[in-house]
Amino acid sequence: MTISLTHIALHVKDLRACVEFYQQYAGLNVIRERRAQGIDGKSIVWMAETGKEHDFILVMLPGGPEKYQQSNDFSHLGFAMTSKQAVDDIALRAKQDGILVWPCKQEPYPVGYYCGIKDPDGNFVEFSFGQPLGPGAE
Repeated sequence: MTISLTHIALHVKDLRACVEFYQQYAGLNVIRERRAQGIDGKSIVWMAETGKEHDFILVMLPGGPEKYQQSNDFSHLGFAMTSKQAVDDIALRAKQDGILVWPCKQEPYPVGYYCGIKDPDGNFVEFSFGQPLGPGAE
C-alpha cells in the first residue's frame, strides 16, 4: 500500500486575509475556489506552489474560531527558501509588518537557518534554508 501526504486543511477565521498572506509571503497560488455546502455558502480555497498543484496543497476553510498560539508552541507550517538572504528578507518584511515571532537563527543540522512569522489566523509559519527538504537542501 502506498500512502502520500497530499494536503493540510486549516479552518481560518479570516479567509481572505489568509489567502493574501500565503500568496504574498509564501508565493502560493489559488488553484481552486469552491462554494461549500453547510458553511453558509462560503468559499473553500485550495492553494499550492507553482508546479506542485497535484502533489501538495493547503486548503483553507472559512469560519474558524479565533486562535492564539503561545510563543513556546513550535507548531508551524514550514517553507524552504533558496538562501539565507531569502530568509533574512522574509524576516525583515515580517518585522516591518509586526508579525515576526522567531528572529533569524542558525541551528545545527537538520534544522538550518530559519525565522518564524504569524499568519493572520495566528498560525506560525517557518521560512528556512539548509534543511534536508526543498530548495537549499543539503
